[in-house]
Amino acid sequence: GNFLFKFLVIGNAGTGKSCLLHQFIEKRFKDESNHTIGVEFGSKIISVVNKMVKLQIWDTLPHLFQTVTCHYLPSFLLLFFCCSRETYNALTTWLSDARMLASQNIVIILCGNKKDLDADREVTFLEASRFAQENELMFLETSALTGENVEEAFVQCARKILNKIESGELDPERMGSGIQYGDAALRQLRSPRRAQPQGTQECGC
Repeated sequence: GNFLFKFLVIGNAGTGKSCLLHQFIEKRFKDESNHTIGVEFGSKIISVVNKMVKLQIWDTLPHLFQTVTCHYLPSFLLLFFCCSRETYNALTTWLSDARMLASQNIVIILCGNKKDLDADREVTFLEASRFAQENELMFLETSALTGENVEEAFVQCARKILNKIESGELDPERMGSGIQYGDAALRQLRSPRRAQPQGTQECGC
Protein backbone atom coordinates (compact mmCIF):
# COMPACT_ATOMS: atom_id res chain seq x y z
CA GLY A 1 0.00 0.00 0.00
CA ASN A 2 3.00 2.35 -0.09
CA PHE A 3 3.75 4.71 -2.97
CA LEU A 4 6.35 7.24 -4.00
CA PHE A 5 5.21 10.24 -6.08
CA LYS A 6 7.42 12.88 -7.68
CA PHE A 7 6.41 16.53 -7.76
CA LEU A 8 7.72 19.68 -9.39
CA VAL A 9 6.90 23.20 -8.16
CA ILE A 10 6.81 25.69 -11.06
CA GLY A 11 6.01 29.35 -11.61
CA ASN A 12 7.73 32.71 -11.98
CA ALA A 13 10.51 33.83 -9.66
CA GLY A 14 9.09 35.58 -6.61
CA THR A 15 5.97 33.43 -6.32
CA GLY A 16 7.30 31.71 -3.18
CA LYS A 17 8.14 28.26 -4.56
CA SER A 18 11.00 27.47 -2.19
CA CYS A 19 9.11 29.01 0.76
CA LEU A 20 6.07 26.84 0.01
CA LEU A 21 8.25 23.74 -0.23
CA HIS A 22 9.99 24.63 3.04
CA GLN A 23 6.66 25.24 4.82
CA PHE A 24 5.36 21.85 3.67
CA ILE A 25 8.49 19.93 4.70
CA GLU A 26 9.49 21.81 7.86
CA LYS A 27 6.11 23.23 8.94
CA ARG A 28 7.65 26.69 9.31
CA PHE A 29 8.27 29.77 7.21
CA LYS A 30 11.59 30.16 5.45
CA ASP A 31 12.56 33.80 5.85
CA GLU A 32 14.81 33.87 2.81
CA SER A 33 14.55 36.46 0.05
CA ASN A 34 17.42 35.19 -2.12
CA HIS A 35 16.38 33.61 -5.39
CA THR A 36 16.91 29.87 -5.52
CA ILE A 37 20.15 28.82 -7.17
CA GLY A 38 19.87 25.42 -8.82
CA VAL A 39 17.25 22.92 -7.74
CA GLU A 40 15.99 22.54 -4.19
CA PHE A 41 14.70 19.19 -3.04
CA GLY A 42 12.54 17.99 -0.19
CA SER A 43 10.65 14.87 0.80
CA LYS A 44 7.84 14.00 3.15
CA ILE A 45 5.61 11.01 3.92
CA ILE A 46 1.89 11.71 4.12
CA SER A 47 -1.16 9.53 4.64
CA VAL A 48 -3.71 9.70 1.82
CA VAL A 49 -6.81 7.50 1.69
CA ASN A 50 -5.24 5.06 4.20
CA LYS A 51 -2.08 4.74 2.09
CA MET A 52 1.40 5.95 2.98
CA VAL A 53 2.76 8.13 0.20
CA LYS A 54 6.29 9.52 0.09
CA LEU A 55 6.47 12.73 -1.91
CA GLN A 56 9.73 13.77 -3.54
CA ILE A 57 9.48 17.44 -4.46
CA TRP A 58 11.74 19.62 -6.57
CA ASP A 59 11.62 23.40 -6.76
CA THR A 60 13.18 24.43 -10.03
CA LEU A 61 14.14 27.63 -11.81
CA PRO A 62 12.74 28.45 -15.25
CA HIS A 63 16.04 27.85 -17.07
CA LEU A 64 16.19 24.34 -15.59
CA PHE A 65 12.54 23.58 -16.23
CA GLN A 66 12.77 21.83 -19.58
CA THR A 67 15.77 19.68 -18.62
CA VAL A 68 14.23 18.20 -15.47
CA THR A 69 10.49 18.09 -16.09
CA CYS A 70 10.26 14.70 -17.77
CA HIS A 71 11.86 12.88 -14.85
CA TYR A 72 9.64 14.25 -12.10
CA LEU A 73 6.17 13.26 -13.13
CA PRO A 74 3.33 12.89 -12.40
CA SER A 75 2.44 16.10 -10.58
CA PHE A 76 3.01 19.85 -10.67
CA LEU A 77 2.21 22.66 -8.30
CA LEU A 78 1.82 25.75 -10.49
CA LEU A 79 2.28 28.94 -8.48
CA PHE A 80 1.42 32.58 -8.98
CA PHE A 81 1.59 35.46 -6.50
CA CYS A 82 -1.93 36.78 -5.94
CA CYS A 83 -0.53 40.33 -5.57
CA SER A 84 1.25 40.17 -8.94
CA ARG A 85 -0.66 40.33 -12.21
CA GLU A 86 2.63 39.57 -14.02
CA THR A 87 3.04 36.15 -12.36
CA TYR A 88 -0.61 35.37 -13.10
CA ASN A 89 -0.25 36.31 -16.78
CA ALA A 90 2.72 33.92 -17.05
CA LEU A 91 0.58 30.90 -16.05
CA THR A 92 -0.51 30.12 -19.61
CA THR A 93 3.11 29.71 -20.71
CA TRP A 94 4.01 27.54 -17.71
CA LEU A 95 0.95 25.41 -18.31
CA SER A 96 1.61 24.87 -22.02
CA ASP A 97 5.26 23.99 -21.28
CA ALA A 98 4.24 21.49 -18.60
CA ARG A 99 1.66 19.82 -20.81
CA MET A 100 4.02 19.70 -23.78
CA LEU A 101 6.82 18.06 -21.79
CA ALA A 102 4.80 15.78 -19.55
CA SER A 103 2.38 12.92 -20.05
CA GLN A 104 -1.31 13.48 -20.78
CA ASN A 105 -2.14 12.14 -17.31
CA ILE A 106 -0.28 14.93 -15.53
CA VAL A 107 -1.90 16.22 -12.32
CA ILE A 108 -1.63 19.98 -11.79
CA ILE A 109 -2.87 22.16 -8.95
CA LEU A 110 -2.86 25.93 -9.31
CA CYS A 111 -1.82 27.78 -6.16
CA GLY A 112 -2.39 31.49 -5.62
CA ASN A 113 0.36 31.96 -3.06
CA LYS A 114 0.90 34.63 -0.39
CA LYS A 115 -2.84 34.94 0.28
CA ASP A 116 -1.90 36.50 3.63
CA LEU A 117 -1.15 39.71 1.65
CA ASP A 118 -4.83 39.99 0.73
CA ALA A 119 -4.93 43.79 1.01
CA ASP A 120 -2.49 44.14 -1.92
CA ARG A 121 -4.00 41.51 -4.20
CA GLU A 122 -4.12 42.09 -7.97
CA VAL A 123 -5.81 38.78 -8.86
CA THR A 124 -9.17 37.83 -7.33
CA PHE A 125 -10.00 34.35 -6.13
CA LEU A 126 -12.87 34.23 -8.63
CA GLU A 127 -10.69 35.14 -11.61
CA ALA A 128 -8.05 32.53 -10.77
CA SER A 129 -10.75 29.97 -10.03
CA ARG A 130 -12.23 30.52 -13.50
CA PHE A 131 -8.79 30.14 -15.10
CA ALA A 132 -8.32 26.86 -13.23
CA GLN A 133 -11.76 25.61 -14.28
CA GLU A 134 -11.16 26.50 -17.95
CA ASN A 135 -7.84 24.64 -17.89
CA GLU A 136 -9.08 21.66 -15.82
CA LEU A 137 -6.82 22.41 -12.86
CA MET A 138 -7.42 22.05 -9.17
CA PHE A 139 -7.10 25.42 -7.39
CA LEU A 140 -6.27 26.63 -3.90
CA GLU A 141 -5.05 29.89 -2.43
CA THR A 142 -2.07 29.20 -0.17
CA SER A 143 0.18 31.00 2.28
CA ALA A 144 3.75 29.82 2.76
CA LEU A 145 3.89 32.28 5.68
CA THR A 146 0.96 30.92 7.72
CA GLY A 147 0.92 27.42 6.18
CA GLU A 148 -2.72 27.77 5.10
CA ASN A 149 -3.65 25.18 2.45
CA VAL A 150 0.02 24.24 1.84
CA GLU A 151 -0.30 20.63 2.95
CA GLU A 152 -3.79 20.46 1.46
CA ALA A 153 -2.36 21.29 -2.00
CA PHE A 154 -0.02 18.29 -1.91
CA VAL A 155 -2.69 16.03 -0.41
CA GLN A 156 -5.21 16.94 -3.12
CA CYS A 157 -2.64 16.14 -5.83
CA ALA A 158 -1.67 12.84 -4.22
CA ARG A 159 -5.35 11.87 -3.86
CA LYS A 160 -5.95 12.58 -7.55
CA ILE A 161 -2.88 10.52 -8.53
CA LEU A 162 -4.17 7.60 -6.45
CA ASN A 163 -7.54 7.90 -8.22
CA LYS A 164 -5.77 7.77 -11.59
CA ILE A 165 -3.81 4.67 -10.50
CA GLU A 166 -7.02 2.94 -9.40
CA SER A 167 -8.73 3.83 -12.70
CA GLY A 168 -5.74 2.58 -14.71
CA GLU A 169 -4.89 6.00 -16.18
CA LEU A 170 -1.50 5.97 -14.46
CA ASP A 171 0.74 2.90 -14.29
CA PRO A 172 3.41 2.77 -11.55
CA GLU A 173 5.12 -0.05 -13.45
CA ARG A 174 5.88 2.19 -16.43
CA MET A 175 9.38 3.62 -16.63
CA GLY A 176 9.39 7.38 -16.12
CA SER A 177 5.88 7.57 -14.67
CA GLY A 178 7.22 9.28 -11.54
CA ILE A 179 5.32 6.75 -9.42
CA GLN A 180 6.70 3.71 -7.65
CA TYR A 181 5.17 0.96 -5.56
CA GLY A 182 6.05 -0.37 -2.16
CA ASP A 183 8.72 -0.14 0.52
CA ALA A 184 11.56 -0.42 -1.98
CA ALA A 185 10.42 2.90 -3.42
CA LEU A 186 10.42 4.51 0.01
CA ARG A 187 14.01 3.37 0.62
CA GLN A 188 15.11 5.08 -2.59
CA LEU A 189 14.58 8.54 -1.17
CA ARG A 190 18.12 9.81 -1.55
CA SER A 191 19.61 7.14 -3.81
CA PRO A 192 20.84 8.29 -7.23
CA ARG A 193 18.80 7.60 -10.34
CA ARG A 194 20.63 4.64 -11.88
CA ALA A 195 18.41 4.68 -14.96
CA GLN A 196 18.74 8.37 -15.75
CA PRO A 197 20.32 8.01 -19.23
CA GLN A 198 17.60 5.56 -20.25
CA GLY A 199 14.91 7.82 -18.81
CA THR A 200 16.33 10.83 -20.62
CA GLN A 201 16.23 8.95 -23.88
CA GLU A 202 12.68 7.80 -23.31
CA CYS A 203 11.14 11.20 -22.68
CA GLY A 204 13.14 12.99 -25.35
CA CYS A 205 14.55 15.76 -23.13
